[in-house]
Amino acid sequence: MNGSIQVLGIDLGGTAIKLGRFTTDGHCLKTITVPTPQPAFPEPVLMAIVDAIAKLDPDREASAIGIGMPGPTDATGRIARIAINLPNWIEVPIADWIEAKTGRPTIASNDANCAGLGEAWLGAGRSFRNFILLTLGTGVGGAIILNGELFIGHNGAAGELGLISLDRNGEPCNSGNRGSLEQHTSIQAIRRRTGKEPDELGRLARSSDPEALEFWRSYGRDLGLGLTSLIYVLTPEAIVIGGGVSASAEFFLPSAIAEIEQRVMPTSREGLQILTAELGNRAGIVGAAKLAIKCHPSIGVDENLDV
Repeated sequence: MNGSIQVLGIDLGGTAIKLGRFTTDGHCLKTITVPTPQPAFPEPVLMAIVDAIAKLDPDREASAIGIGMPGPTDATGRIARIAINLPNWIEVPIADWIEAKTGRPTIASNDANCAGLGEAWLGAGRSFRNFILLTLGTGVGGAIILNGELFIGHNGAAGELGLISLDRNGEPCNSGNRGSLEQHTSIQAIRRRTGKEPDELGRLARSSDPEALEFWRSYGRDLGLGLTSLIYVLTPEAIVIGGGVSASAEFFLPSAIAEIEQRVMPTSREGLQILTAELGNRAGIVGAAKLAIKCHPSIGVDENLDV
């Protein structure tokens, strides 16, 4: 593959839109961030993306575009099925619209899937053919890489790892579930449980505050319980933990690992590595760029998105 070919990776969020221009060998040439229009209805958001593309790539050097969405897309990467944090985003044909405005092939995927692709390409997952990414943030997202390929299921919606059930009578979830892993491990869950922000709890733990340390141990046990189910189903080589909460991983991963070792048979966790993500908030644009490479006209769209 010619590293001089350029692509664009876009990470669409509820408050900001991040964009990056990359060569196909993974070199980032330039990034910009623009605010997401409020209210974030489809048309103004799409226009903001087009305007930002023109700023990032005024000479039209990039020849394909990938977009990470805060919600599921269809299996072909053409339609944003729904976006949890964006109003009125229901069955929006985002790829067709961006292609029509820019004249460049475009593909979209769930933002956690993009983060997984990014970590598989240039981050903590690059040494593995089979791993899970879990993003611990405002919500809890996930991505599954199987045999070097992004697994999206028969209709494109697989990998909602944060929505697995832990407690049938637990806190209600926007998905309609109750007591999901997300309701135990997201930033919102941490606020509900402690009245504090994760970064404050991290600072307290670093100063050996006993209550903060005990909270993180309890948090790790909940995380380990959720990961147990995923390990038994997928038996990955590695689990990569990302998202903002992962900044305190040193305080909760030991208890998560202990929970896994207690609950998972050795044959299902043989050689398992649990790692923190490496790309930080760049994972989304890196993975979206990888998506774009897959729909570059000289390569053609690869349904399996082999990384």
